[in-house]
Amino acid sequence: MGRIKAEYIWIDGHKPTAKLRSKTKIFDGPVNSISDLPIWGFDGSSTMQADGNDSDCELMPVYFAPDPIRGGDNILVMCEVNNADGTPHKTNTRAQLRKVHEKYKDQEAWFGIEQEYTFFQGRNPLGWPEGGYPAPQGPFYCGVGADEVYGREIVEEHMEACMKAGLMMSGINAEVMPGQWEFQVGPLGPLDVSDELWIARWLLYRIGEDFGVNATLHPKPVKGDWNGAGAHTNFSTRAMREDGGIKVIEDACEKLKKTHKRHMGIYGAHNEERLTGLHETCSIHEFRYGVSDRGASIRIPMATANDGKGYLEDRRPSANMDPYQVCTAMVATICGDSDSTVEDEPEMVSELVS
Repeated sequence: MGRIKAEYIWIDGHKPTAKLRSKTKIFDGPVNSISDLPIWGFDGSSTMQADGNDSDCELMPVYFAPDPIRGGDNILVMCEVNNADGTPHKTNTRAQLRKVHEKYKDQEAWFGIEQEYTFFQGRNPLGWPEGGYPAPQGPFYCGVGADEVYGREIVEEHMEACMKAGLMMSGINAEVMPGQWEFQVGPLGPLDVSDELWIARWLLYRIGEDFGVNATLHPKPVKGDWNGAGAHTNFSTRAMREDGGIKVIEDACEKLKKTHKRHMGIYGAHNEERLTGLHETCSIHEFRYGVSDRGASIRIPMATANDGKGYLEDRRPSANMDPYQVCTAMVATICGDSDSTVEDEPEMVSELVS
């Protein structure tokens, strides 16, 4: 086998919302496991992760997938960022999730994340008239037709790329606001769902380049009477999926109620612009849960209520959330006993977004 191209992808130190970075390493293949991938480095002073006089940071590969854009034996590599001495960098939120996942792995937590996003071309959402507005929202959700759906060609190419990369994509749909879409990843364990969501985001941005269109994860990309963009996070443990699991789900909702303020601190910047109590949201200042209630903080799906077991949907995370942080908070809060929640274990949650 000849030389391959590996795109090393990592999360930077940008605040209040971290950004994706990547660069290409060329070396002799093949790559059969993570241990075949060399540790690399980068200039942290250019990514808000180091000072110029001590700028080396380490890229530690943790997950790789086939590169659907370059094809062949080329790969995409998700990395954790470490300090020069190999210890986790303060922006490395995945390291925290690793600890929490290990602590509670016997509960077999599963996640499914619904990633909403909005296409922009220049200053305007894709398909919107220059300096103006389309028809009021209503016909666009899961719509069809050139007058109601914008960007499908990009969405289809992105979905195909994610599937070629082996990501656990479970669906796509046009969203309520024109130019807005959603894809879903999962069900997977917390580390896998987070790694795959970051890779899927990278592919979305990269494919958008080819069309001259950018995708934004801002939770309220257009002010006014338009839906915001979230990342609804579906969660279950083995006990929730077994007979009688509805009681475990209700107990989990009570735990989430107690830690609402803490969770909101890490569920994405500018989320208060989206969580207003309108447009299928619950106010950021309120917490409630209910069956089939899309205006609640936590929705218990109708099928879960009918079956007496299943999963819950946390509707609070914004589209720009860090899945490593959200999964950390949910596992720590729900899987921990009542005396050991994310409120009591602040080291489990990044201090970066507070």
